[in-house]
Amino acid sequence: MTSSTREAAIDFGEFRQSWKVLILSVVGVAISINAALLYGFGTLVLPLEQAFGWSRSELQASITFLFGGAVVSLQLVGWFNLRYGIKRVTVVSLLLLSLGYLATTQIHGSIWSMYIAFALLPIVGMGALAVTWTQLLSLWYDRNRGLALAIGLSGTGLTAAAVPRLLAWGIEHWDWRAAFVILALLNLLILLPLVLLWFRIPGTTDASKSSRGEGRALVKLPGMSFQEGMGSIKFWTCNLALSLVISSIVGMVTSTVPMLQARGLSAADAGLVFSGFGISLIFGRMLIGYLLDRVWPPAIAAFSLALPGIGCLIYLSSTMDFHWLLVAAVLVGFGAGAEFDIAAFLVARYFGLREYGRLFGVHQGLNTVASALAPLLFAYLLSRTGNYSAMLVYSLACSVIGPLLLLTMGRAPRFSTPAIPVLS
Repeated sequence: MTSSTREAAIDFGEFRQSWKVLILSVVGVAISINAALLYGFGTLVLPLEQAFGWSRSELQASITFLFGGAVVSLQLVGWFNLRYGIKRVTVVSLLLLSLGYLATTQIHGSIWSMYIAFALLPIVGMGALAVTWTQLLSLWYDRNRGLALAIGLSGTGLTAAAVPRLLAWGIEHWDWRAAFVILALLNLLILLPLVLLWFRIPGTTDASKSSRGEGRALVKLPGMSFQEGMGSIKFWTCNLALSLVISSIVGMVTSTVPMLQARGLSAADAGLVFSGFGISLIFGRMLIGYLLDRVWPPAIAAFSLALPGIGCLIYLSSTMDFHWLLVAAVLVGFGAGAEFDIAAFLVARYFGLREYGRLFGVHQGLNTVASALAPLLFAYLLSRTGNYSAMLVYSLACSVIGPLLLLTMGRAPRFSTPAIPVLS
């Protein structure tokens, strides 16, 4: 076997050793509040409107409060993990999040009760956000880290496929409260038992000591300190590059269907074009995850995140050819599917695992702010221009500037990898 063939082949040793962690992470990502509540929110809009008389625009603002709470929790979770142990924080978060879901069934009267609930839920459930599952995967996977992250983060596909239907079933048989009860039960009956059985940090094999030793084990991992990471130009280059890209992708995702309808496509055809986005999102995530382990990561990241820019050019060309519009949606989806995986991979590779939780929390906090502000910017541009051209130009610029910034990151530091015990 040639060296190039060996490099291209997948080393299944890590997967055989750590498959339980991989399954746990898929489930954790799928049930995490930013996935389950976000994807399932559409099923709640009409029942809440009928129950309380709140307008749909008022209800949509709940997602902004959800993002706001996530920004706060992302800044806290890394510190809590170091101080109290990542498993302990995760278990407590799942219990508090389940209680929070159940408490949300008691909202009434003012829409602000809903806003407060949505802001507090990600804070009390901070240990069950995606940052926990990406950190766990990065600890157990080294040679196949990109592919493992891609598989783990594909849990959002399970969320999109199952959670809205499950919540809709509960609401149909009872009322809107059933949705929050179901979300609580998913955490208590599925995710929590898996965490208790399979959640383990490398180097903490004694279950009786793991909670006390996890914080010390994380501190001993190779990598930059939090202060070193925050003072690194590469860290802020990565932050700026990916914030620009995610802001453009969020705008494209939320605007593609109405943009196509405004240009004369039927709702059915616009939905069919957008389906290409979903398919390429999954394929792009897997392919880029595989390549990140084998090729200079900034080059792969820049290539994949520049593809939505080509999609913007197709949309700007005013073509009405269905196949070209489908190609544009596929290109945008390819970049969207890879963005979170790339972020998790680059933070772990360039800044190490010692302070991954806090550094990735800062990074994702900035990305969350960009995600929340992008729709407001695009709404402003649309109201001022009356069309989607300004939005497309902005998205095109972000899809060029962001990838170019990533190419300036240079070689990754060589952090030594700790020995990983067999997961029993």
